[in-house]
Amino acid sequence: MARLWRPKTGPSKEELAASMIRLLAVCLNRLLHVVADAAYHGRALRHLPEAITLTTRLPAGAVLFDLAPPPTNKRGRPRLKGDRLGTPAELAATATFTTTRVARYGRTDQVHIAEVRCLWYGSFHTQTVRVILIRDQDTTNGYGLALVTTDLATPAAALVTRYAWRWSIETTFAEARTLLGVGQARNRSENAVRRTVPFGLYCYSITVVWYALHGHHPSDAADHRARAPWYTTKTDPSFADMLARVRFCLRELCRLDQAAMV
Repeated sequence: MARLWRPKTGPSKEELAASMIRLLAVCLNRLLHVVADAAYHGRALRHLPEAITLTTRLPAGAVLFDLAPPPTNKRGRPRLKGDRLGTPAELAATATFTTTRVARYGRTDQVHIAEVRCLWYGSFHTQTVRVILIRDQDTTNGYGLALVTTDLATPAAALVTRYAWRWSIETTFAEARTLLGVGQARNRSENAVRRTVPFGLYCYSITVVWYALHGHHPSDAADHRARAPWYTTKTDPSFADMLARVRFCLRELCRLDQAAMV
């Protein structure tokens, strides 16, 4: 799915993301784990359906609070949040880190992880969240990455792995721009703008699916290493390899069609 975002003249990015997430949940009718970068949080993404969890990067300036204390049975509205815990840096200064191994970006790393169940009142209001703080192996203070999630059950190491999966969408965007020209069309009408980029991404998806079902050959990576021996660690075909295979097959089909016509 894709939506056109127009700054200051329409729904925000968060509102567009929330609408797509809810539509996807209705269509699939299953548990969904959503991961996003630090731009996606706030009122529109509060209290998603129970079958949806959201994990995003926690901004350095976010202020966290303890969970609300139990009611005192006194007059007045009960407190909605507990004491101030501070920013992620302040939280990391007093948190207890444990050493664990996490799978991310194609490798397994040993890192230090701390987690706190709390409130991010300014973004998720009274919804309970977990904050996951990650330090690299050789780091002894502060934190390298802070995540906030509405998933209250999945182990912290698995959440770090889940967030790392998000990076594949960034490589998809980069390859779609450089290899397929997605986003380079100079459209002016609204319908053309709405349709051109999604169409390019559909072509990307169709190429990958076709290659997985019909175009893949076990020797593709080895053939590429033979043509480019500096890729000594290449073990899997890239999207460029898949696209080259599609073009080769299309050329062969055109050549056969022309021969049949003759």
